[in-house]
Amino acid sequence: MDEILLRVRDLRVAYPGGVPAVRGVDLELAAGQRLGLAGESGSGKSTLALALLRLLPPGTLVTGRAELHGQDLLGLPWGRLRAVRWAGASVVFQGAMHALNPVHRIGEQLAEPILLHERGVRRPAARRRAGELLEQVGLPAARARAYPHELSGGQRQRVMIAMALACSPDLVIADEPTTALDVMVQAQILELLGRLVGERGIGLLMISHDLAVLAETCDRIAVMYSGRIVEEGPAGSLFTDAAHPYSAALGSAFPRIGDPAARMRPRGLPGDPPDPLAPPPGCAFHPRCPSARPECARSDPALTAAGPGRRAACLLVGAGPAGPHVPRGLEEEEGSPA
Repeated sequence: MDEILLRVRDLRVAYPGGVPAVRGVDLELAAGQRLGLAGESGSGKSTLALALLRLLPPGTLVTGRAELHGQDLLGLPWGRLRAVRWAGASVVFQGAMHALNPVHRIGEQLAEPILLHERGVRRPAARRRAGELLEQVGLPAARARAYPHELSGGQRQRVMIAMALACSPDLVIADEPTTALDVMVQAQILELLGRLVGERGIGLLMISHDLAVLAETCDRIAVMYSGRIVEEGPAGSLFTDAAHPYSAALGSAFPRIGDPAARMRPRGLPGDPPDPLAPPPGCAFHPRCPSARPECARSDPALTAAGPGRRAACLLVGAGPAGPHVPRGLEEEEGSPA
């Protein structure tokens, strides 16, 4: 069995004012594995990721455990946590233009974590390493002298990936790494990230609202809704044969190009995610669920086995195979053009 790199147990996050954002999440990530975290905006994906390295704003209440190599990150003193950041686990932040310092050259920003975390490394050596990192992500070493505004969006995202790998961490958290990039650059960034992670044997936690991207990039996918994991399983089977109606709705929101048998258009999901301060009774998804039953408003199911290596939090799982679900009123009529 592969070594468990990251183990999350009963993670709960509440923002100031008691606003719950993550509600009892359990996750495991093996060394060298790629785990996708999917869900709509507001489902708690980024909050969960930032909570792992305690990057949330002051006043946020975080409970539970988040173990990296068996060491609980949530209980570490600040001095030891600082040593883990970048060297043990790093983040590719969403929106590279906002994550990079606009008044410092790219090379200086790449050299900074190396100087902070690697003893005995002098500035000239750190600068050389910065140039090597840029070349590894497909940029000329000379771009180290550029400022962030002199780079394109795709180039800035490559810099963020290079920075995340600067100190050879065991875990990389990629928070929407292809946001605002065109599809060609997006494909290049995803291929680059997957290749570098594979070459180095790094664990990857990749966050996205796009289930199709995660299915192509990751080994496993966990789907979040209203701060909870509602389904988890192998990427391919979860995307093509979801056990939870919400996972199926996410998959139906994107076209399957090149699959004439699918004959489907992207479909929306009616309604809005629930108010975290006033969640509905029972299953949080039941007001929007096309397969909801009366008992769904009374029971909030836990994750249960839904096939080989799969779990889903849905009453339909216990009643038999749920299969893919299509929101009512959004099905394509038989014989409609693809």
